[in-house]
Amino acid sequence: MHPFLLAARTGLFAEGRFLGKVLDEWAVDAQEFIHTKLPHLLVIAVIAFILSRLLRLLTTRMIHVAERHAPEPARVSQVKTLSGVIHATGLAIIGLIAGLQILDVVGVNLAPLLTSAGIAGVAIGLAAQNIVRDVLNGILILIEDQFSVGDTVRLAGLTGTVEAMTLRKTTVRDGDGTLYIIPNSQITTVANLSVGYSVATVNVSVDFSANPDKVLELLKGIAMEIRNSAEFREVFVDDPQILGVDAIKGSELIFPVVFKTLATQQYAPVREFRRRVRLALEEQALLPGDPNRVFNTFMDSAASSRNQPTTEAAPGHDPTTLKPREGNPFSSE
Repeated sequence: MHPFLLAARTGLFAEGRFLGKVLDEWAVDAQEFIHTKLPHLLVIAVIAFILSRLLRLLTTRMIHVAERHAPEPARVSQVKTLSGVIHATGLAIIGLIAGLQILDVVGVNLAPLLTSAGIAGVAIGLAAQNIVRDVLNGILILIEDQFSVGDTVRLAGLTGTVEAMTLRKTTVRDGDGTLYIIPNSQITTVANLSVGYSVATVNVSVDFSANPDKVLELLKGIAMEIRNSAEFREVFVDDPQILGVDAIKGSELIFPVVFKTLATQQYAPVREFRRRVRLALEEQALLPGDPNRVFNTFMDSAASSRNQPTTEAAPGHDPTTLKPREGNPFSSE
């Protein structure tokens, strides 16, 4: 026979006995729970579910808008990262608040729990304050779109191409292949070299003997040939500028030439310009500048004067070199 039926037959659950009182109290508690607490729990669960669905809808909408309007895949990746962080953080907050409400409804004393959580939170915050700064700064970088994956940037004194971004760190690879991992809290100033346009200045050095007007015309012709070439036509933002004689150092004339191109696209036309300038100087018989060479307009006259023979005048008679007259002082001879 089942133990419960046996206990019921023997009168253990009879009214007024110990087990009967326990059973009666359980019944009252169950009625109170179903009558008052269960609706509250259902309301909390429904609200938490609705908030989680709204959060998911918001983050999904962010990704769809980014995919539709963002010009670069890197920006879409940033939005996805940010939406994932928002979704995870929002779910954690909703779950925490719903859990505390459920514990309060079922009668759990939350004061010791909140006190312990507060102490633990302070300890974790002090120990992980750098991580918190990294995450907060990473969120601001993503929201403000300070740079993207693939951009050439200068961060924390390091220059390179951004290979990866997270909320805590940014990965940059420089020109010699070195990979740098920079915590986002260390990024205080961002120099983005891939936004808008780039400006490159080439200083052409020519000897002082060259005609400046002729050199200006030569440099302008070379620069415009590169500007209008099929290879570099789409690279330039504006026509090159030849600024004239910028400095004179010894027998060196310096002509700065300014190229304005698309961002990070200035290197190829600058190299081609230098190559053509070298060939043009040779064709025009122009010497490159040398700060240690001295140019003298009176060189020929000075050289001719040095080459003329000089006649030295006969030295004057020095009386001190004469020998005294020899003779007999006691005679007239």
